[in-house]
Amino acid sequence: MTTTDPTIIQPDPKEFIELYTTRMPFGKYEGYRLVDLPEPYVVWFANQGFPQGKLGQMLECVHTIKVNGLEYLFDPLRNK
Repeated sequence: MTTTDPTIIQPDPKEFIELYTTRMPFGKYEGYRLVDLPEPYVVWFANQGFPQGKLGQMLECVHTIKVNGLEYLFDPLRNK
């Protein structure tokens, strides 16, 4: 079924998969998928300031997903 409702936001599948597969490149949780970082760690970044560039944008997105309880969106990728 195709929807033309402009109020329904669909993530870009390529960016969504990239967000799921990208791993933290440094720090205490180095090697963890960004989406698997503990929420307090991501909230800490939100309070301190996200890094510049793509990583910061991705962490900000993860923060939004986590604080809004939307982590279930990644379940289909986790169950593959």
